[in-house]
Amino acid sequence: MEVITENVDVESGNTSDPEEGSCSDNDFEPSKLGTKEYWEDAYQKELEITDIGDVGEIWFGEESMSRVLRWMDKANIPENAAILDIGTGNGAFLVELAKHGYRNLTGIDYSSASVELARTILQTEGLTDVSVKEMDFLNCHGELKGFDVCIDKGTFDAISLNPDNSKEGKKLYLQVLKDALKDKGFFAVTSCNWTKEQLLDRFSEGFDFVQELPTPSFQFGGKTGNSVTALIFKRVH
Repeated sequence: MEVITENVDVESGNTSDPEEGSCSDNDFEPSKLGTKEYWEDAYQKELEITDIGDVGEIWFGEESMSRVLRWMDKANIPENAAILDIGTGNGAFLVELAKHGYRNLTGIDYSSASVELARTILQTEGLTDVSVKEMDFLNCHGELKGFDVCIDKGTFDAISLNPDNSKEGKKLYLQVLKDALKDKGFFAVTSCNWTKEQLLDRFSEGFDFVQELPTPSFQFGGKTGNSVTALIFKRVH
């Protein structure tokens, strides 16, 4: 499940007006992008048309992967760090992480077509040690534990757009994330829906803000904003 694209119309981008930064339980209108059916259909179609050896469409943009990888390099994340890719989609980021030397990788997605596609691509790349599981992050039943780094590039966005009780989904996401991460583990989130201020508010409980990663900016209507927000948090007890 990967929602993000960096080709976002400026009118739907994230502006930096502090008065618009607070969160409510109805932040966004519900969308089909928040449903499992949408992503199952999307990845089934990609599975049918993707050539062997082709990673297919990178839904969230290559630059979103690159900026997180640059941060990991600068933060000296060890190659044996336990890394969870939340909503792995076609597994493109798992491929890049493995190529950068990371050896303890897990990807999860609630779409069976996504998992099949990711496994096929990883196998084609000769990356047979990467674990990909069909699993709903919100219903993992405590199976996700002990991770040094959790990476989200659109899953929290999708949960926020779910027509069926996104309020409870957002609360559950926070709890599952806290349980999945080790103390002082890192959370890297990339969003095209949430502003920096809103994400700081959402993840204020149990996390310290570490840094904002540079993303493309624009000016519109006298305001400066970003089409994508990318933040790093650290788990604290």
